[in-house]
Amino acid sequence: MPKDLSHRFTYHAPFGDQVERYQALRTLGRELAESIDAICPDSKEKDRALDALDQVIFLANASIARNEHPDA
Repeated sequence: MPKDLSHRFTYHAPFGDQVERYQALRTLGRELAESIDAICPDSKEKDRALDALDQVIFLANASIARNEHPDA
């Protein structure tokens, strides 16, 4: 487990086309967030949906950062 913790809490500098893919995910997330904001009434559920979407984009980007290595 300590090796996993070290990997999870280490900065992973972007390389190759990672920055562009991070941005693509953020753009898609923002578009969906704007749709949710426009379609759904203000409510705690809407807030939770937007928070969950934020987490989805974060985790998708983390999957790229943590699982692609420049030396692979």
